[in-house]
Amino acid sequence: MNDLELAKDKVLMGTERKSMIMSEDEKRNTAFHEVGHALVSKFLPKTDPVHKVSIIPRGRALGVTMTLPIEDRLSYDEQYMKNTLAKLMGGRVAEELVFNHKTSGASDDIDKSTNIARKMVTVYGMSESMGPIAFGQKEEQIFLGREIAQHRDYSEKTAIQIDEEVRRIVDEAYGTAKRILSEHQDLLHKIAETLIEKETLDGKEIDAIIDEAKPDAEFTRTVTAEDVVLEERRKAAVTQSPREPEKQRDPVPAKESDLPKDKLGETQA
Repeated sequence: MNDLELAKDKVLMGTERKSMIMSEDEKRNTAFHEVGHALVSKFLPKTDPVHKVSIIPRGRALGVTMTLPIEDRLSYDEQYMKNTLAKLMGGRVAEELVFNHKTSGASDDIDKSTNIARKMVTVYGMSESMGPIAFGQKEEQIFLGREIAQHRDYSEKTAIQIDEEVRRIVDEAYGTAKRILSEHQDLLHKIAETLIEKETLDGKEIDAIIDEAKPDAEFTRTVTAEDVVLEERRKAAVTQSPREPEKQRDPVPAKESDLPKDKLGETQA
């Protein structure tokens, strides 16, 4: 089972770069950054449960916060996407709250959140001010290897409005992340210090730290594959109708013709 877990982490998060030496300052900054992502995800509904948080460098990343959905998602609603933006902003907000500075470690988070917010406005029609309209028609250049080019089919004024909506959506996500982490700064420090010591924490360990510090807190708990299997078995046991006990039948007396006979033809009783 441990080998499967290691293989899954390698595919989803990249190969560990344990030979890469990080300074203590970078390690602390990375730990608080990743825990910022995890805590915002924990205290927002409609988010995928946190599977694992690590400050072991993988690929180009100094740390990783991995979330896994409980079930397959074929579409995403507006609230889910807004919560995803807040989770992405959690790393930058944690750096500012704890160290009062900004680092380049949030560049990928900012890039992803900007792209998601822009698609919410121009593709998914999730902006009240812009309405359910698609902006920017895509054109496929067949003779250039089917490269997709974006054709701007709107005015400069509309472009400014789109930029304002993208900025508003990202700012709202930033504000949500800041509110959550400001309310739970004690958890932010406690989980981050534990992460610095252990380098990797799974979702269950984070849940245990939150339960110990704030027993009454409501948050999104980590659900593992084993939990899902056990829950399915429990539901199957509940819905399965109990069998009626079989009634004991009275013995039927054997007929003389049914009894075995010996070689002489005499019936054996």
